[in-house]
Amino acid sequence: MLLEVSQIQKKYSPASSSLVLNNISFQQNEGQKIAVTGSSGAGKTTLLKIIAGWEQPDSGMVMFKGEKVKGPEEQLLPGHKGIAYLSQHFELWNNYTIHEILHYNTQLSDKESSELFQICRIEHLLKRKTNQLSGGERQRVALARLLITKPQLLVLDEPFSNLDYEHKQILKAILSDIEQYEKINFLLASHDANDVLPWADSVLVLQKGTLIQQATPHEVYYYPINEYTAALFGYYNVLPSDIVPAQLMPENRKHSNSCIIRPHQLQISNSNIPTSLQGRVKEVLFYGNFYLLVIETTFAGTVLVNHPNHHVAVGSHVNIEFCNF
Repeated sequence: MLLEVSQIQKKYSPASSSLVLNNISFQQNEGQKIAVTGSSGAGKTTLLKIIAGWEQPDSGMVMFKGEKVKGPEEQLLPGHKGIAYLSQHFELWNNYTIHEILHYNTQLSDKESSELFQICRIEHLLKRKTNQLSGGERQRVALARLLITKPQLLVLDEPFSNLDYEHKQILKAILSDIEQYEKINFLLASHDANDVLPWADSVLVLQKGTLIQQATPHEVYYYPINEYTAALFGYYNVLPSDIVPAQLMPENRKHSNSCIIRPHQLQISNSNIPTSLQGRVKEVLFYGNFYLLVIETTFAGTVLVNHPNHHVAVGSHVNIEFCNF
């Protein structure tokens, strides 16, 4: 077992009864990529800091490869030598060149360093000083600075949140290369479904400090435990269970009066035969490779439907049916 997190609790303050984290437990295997997600204030950053040994839990324990991860109150220098933590607010020393920063305390040979700098796309930055870098470049240098210590687990706190699309794609490619060539394990926090769903093997969903669902990306997307989880991963509909086909009904909704259905699980019927869902198109929104239809229905409220083209006009009356999967 790579990582065992057991019954972690953390209060906002010693005098407070409110919990930042409430009895969090999970495990991570070697080679397993885990994403932690949730809205702002859900406890993602606090959990990652505790796992990396940078913050002290009030109770509970983190074990890394069978060894307890000590908090800052239990050791002189915070952190664990096998775990590298990249904060949202990483810092680089001022008035140093990148070469100087990266060769301080390195555990890599010159050949290994050169290969790492190529993977991190920073070999052309080595002679620059830190104040001459863009935000994305600074982040890649900060990442390389962690990797020269040869960690076994890389913990990333919202690594994509302050990046534009181009630099986000560069960082994703770098992380893919690191996984392939460096054989490092990953634990990542993000609130963006586009960062989590294609990447993770397992997703942890935090809501107000409580772990409410742990599942594969497919499961949390199609079978969210509640509307909070559904909203984290994109548009959704809440429809009466009695009109939803059995194959689309998740186990956690078998005995519920409603079911969560994604917009692409619905389509506009080409038949004139009335369906169980009918309504009037209120809006047609363009999203690049599809259109999102906002439809006011007779008894299910507002329903969102993905559509491949713009040939459905605002104000038109439509029949809605479930897609065949």
